[in-house]
Amino acid sequence: MFGFGLMDALFPVMFGLIFLLVTGLFLYGLISSIRQWKNNNASPRLTVEAEVVTKRTSVHGGGEHSHASTSHYVTFQVDSGDRMELPVTGPEYGMLVEGDRGRLTFQGTRYLGFQRER
Repeated sequence: MFGFGLMDALFPVMFGLIFLLVTGLFLYGLISSIRQWKNNNASPRLTVEAEVVTKRTSVHGGGEHSHASTSHYVTFQVDSGDRMELPVTGPEYGMLVEGDRGRLTFQGTRYLGFQRER
């Protein structure tokens, strides 16, 4: 039949390119995560006065038969006016309320805790 010879020749090439693309994306994500982890470890632990400005969640996955994962983020504003969004755990997310003021402890992009003012 006409054209099947071309498809037979292109399939291994396309499969190889897709395999390389997926492998490359995986390696890029892994290297980026390791780099961020190292940068956080090299950063000083800081405690600053801050206010909880906003909160958000991000849901990934969760098709008809798959598992969904939820990431939680809180944006803090420090006294200088700078804002930073940090990932937090679900329980921390539930305990923080927009407008809370207190002492934020963080290391790079790693959230370490928030002590509310009394």
